[in-house]
Amino acid sequence: MASYETCTHVTPECPVSATTYGYYPNLGGNAFFAVYYGILGVSQVGLGIYFRTWTFMVALAIGTLMEMAGYVGRVLMHSNPWSTPYFELQIVCLVLAPTFVAAGIYLVLKHLILYLGPEYSRLKPRLFTWIFIGCDIGSLLLQAAGGGIAAAAGKTNQQELRIGDDVIITGISFQVVTMSVCGLLGLEFFLRVKKQGGSFSAEKDLTSGNGERQRNVRFVFIAEVIAYFTVLIRCIYRIPEMAGGWGSPLMQKENEFLVLDGTMIAIATLFLTIFHPGFYFTTMRTRYRPHA
Repeated sequence: MASYETCTHVTPECPVSATTYGYYPNLGGNAFFAVYYGILGVSQVGLGIYFRTWTFMVALAIGTLMEMAGYVGRVLMHSNPWSTPYFELQIVCLVLAPTFVAAGIYLVLKHLILYLGPEYSRLKPRLFTWIFIGCDIGSLLLQAAGGGIAAAAGKTNQQELRIGDDVIITGISFQVVTMSVCGLLGLEFFLRVKKQGGSFSAEKDLTSGNGERQRNVRFVFIAEVIAYFTVLIRCIYRIPEMAGGWGSPLMQKENEFLVLDGTMIAIATLFLTIFHPGFYFTTMRTRYRPHA
């Protein structure tokens, strides 16, 4: 019987249909995403250095470059779907990368609240990063632990594989709950601002209490909303995919994966790159000092 213990390459005795994914990963689609995320990763590093938005840069650069590494793994799997190292590279990177993108979303939300009026928020702005990035780290650790258990189990120890799978599902589910709570608090905040007639027309100098920078932040707000929902869709998709177990029917549908995982994170990171918050929020920049 074909298994990862006895198979190293596709042969008549080791057909591709017996692998976890059951297919040759699409070379063109996965190569596109590898290059795409590589470009965005380099762009995030460059923009982060230019604007001195170090925390946001670290989160988005790690997220995009891990996505790139994951798709490189899938490109390599095209030539050998039985390769355990390539499989582990792509599964670890693509499971963990969106957590860093979510951290960037929480950071942008904090600065949107500072801009629009912290008095309308149920939580103090700094707590959005402390609480939700803290929960994000917890989710990351759970997913990493689950991936470690699954990797240690190999492809033959089904009991340990299931345990690792369950831990990963727990981590992703926790991430969905965290994002949902954050989204509800953000929605409540924006509804309160709208009720009070708040505006996106210019960034206020919150430290000095005077002056305005005529930079419309409506675009970064739209980018934040799009990034939030696309990352959330990806996380929700991953729950039933992982819940079905390794080699489940849903896991063996590449088109669904490329749309609901690859494309969703691609949209989120693209908007957070084009509408980089460092351009709109000077208070986000390290060593920024408002004009007197």
